[in-house]
Amino acid sequence: MKAILRLAGGVLLPALLAPGLAFAENGADRLDLTQHWVGFVALGIFAVAYLFVMAEEFTHLRKSKPVILAAGLIWGLIAAVYVAKGGVSQDVEQAVRHNLLEYAELMLFLLVAMTYINAMDERLVFDSLRSWLIRKGFSFRQLFWLTGILSFFISPVADNLTTALLMCAVVLAVGGDNGRFVSIACVNIVVAANAGGAFSPFGDITTLMVWQKGIVEFWSFFGLFIPAAVNFLVPAALMHFAVPDEQPSVSDERVDTKRGAKRIVVLFLLTITTAVGFHNFLHLPPVVGMLTGLAYLQLFGFFLKKTAHLDAEHEGQIGDVVPFDVFSKVARAEWDTLFFFYGVVLCVGGLGFIGYLALTSEVMYLQWGATSANVAVGVLSAIVDNIPVMFAVLSMEPDMSLGQWLLVTLTAGVGGSLLSIGSAAGVALMGQARGYYTFFSHLKWMPAIAAGYGASILVHFWINAGLF
Repeated sequence: MKAILRLAGGVLLPALLAPGLAFAENGADRLDLTQHWVGFVALGIFAVAYLFVMAEEFTHLRKSKPVILAAGLIWGLIAAVYVAKGGVSQDVEQAVRHNLLEYAELMLFLLVAMTYINAMDERLVFDSLRSWLIRKGFSFRQLFWLTGILSFFISPVADNLTTALLMCAVVLAVGGDNGRFVSIACVNIVVAANAGGAFSPFGDITTLMVWQKGIVEFWSFFGLFIPAAVNFLVPAALMHFAVPDEQPSVSDERVDTKRGAKRIVVLFLLTITTAVGFHNFLHLPPVVGMLTGLAYLQLFGFFLKKTAHLDAEHEGQIGDVVPFDVFSKVARAEWDTLFFFYGVVLCVGGLGFIGYLALTSEVMYLQWGATSANVAVGVLSAIVDNIPVMFAVLSMEPDMSLGQWLLVTLTAGVGGSLLSIGSAAGVALMGQARGYYTFFSHLKWMPAIAAGYGASILVHFWINAGLF
């Protein structure tokens, strides 16, 4: 039986994989599989997997599952071709390891950031901010602008998803019985959160990828501040007069933060400073600084755990309280998002290894031109998640000026605002404000959002003209 299997593996596998073996070699061992059936199948696998990702809201199948499977299948097919040709190529193994290293750096960076966000959430930092906003008795129009502005300035530090969920909770608590206000406020929050994340290396996964790749320096991202602000302000100004000019009822709800909340916020800022310092001055990967910052939280968590009896006094409780545990905050990280990112990196890396990204880069960046290609990237990110789109651009490595790299960073970050399904913030709010904020309620304001998108690009060309 073993002999039969060995014969099948030695004869049938090459026979199955050999048809159409008109490979053009790129270098010593790299094969061009773009016209081979394995390349077409890999494209089909990725397309089907992404259809499942886009249908997550309806199927309730976590988005990480199909892309992880697709990644394994794509690289399995690639490796099988090389085995059939006469041995395992070192190129395949090196390419997979390279993709894994890129993923590991981003995954660990995001894991630390998520852990800090979860720690601040557990210490009631966000609940306290929400209760303060509710108690102030703002009008609907004031709240519309306040939640938008806060979303714009919080998302560069916290991620846009957390920011949008926090601001939406405020909107629902204050104007939950006014569907018109909730709907338009949610549109504004999504646009503001996505715009705010575009000018900070920490605001979005796409900006983080560009920074960690070393293409754009940390401070250079802030050249996008004014274009990003325009992207938020133009649609907000157009929506302003549609917001009900009414005064909602005021709540006396008060939420006080738990002991250590402010110190955790300070430690998070110190962690960001450490990551930036390690990268800019010591030329170490930013993830090393972030993991060092995780140690700050771990040590402070140890202190909170050892002094847990003080929590009862601080909160006015009698008896024991649950002590702070930093590893429970790690466990609460968005693991589905982190594993989805793994699948995307490996899938796109596989398609790039096959040769499709080189073809795409030639069409987009040589035939269309960098500006047209980068604007198209933003429009595409409204339909397809901006993570694979940006990773594909980074994998193409087009020869562009700093101004063009900032342009694609801007468009990939804010382009998702064109549709409610174009960003994690929009998808999350459709669930949180179900019945009020929908695909079509967002689509109604797409012309205003598109006006902001176009204006932000023009402003970028104007104020950053020297970078092109």
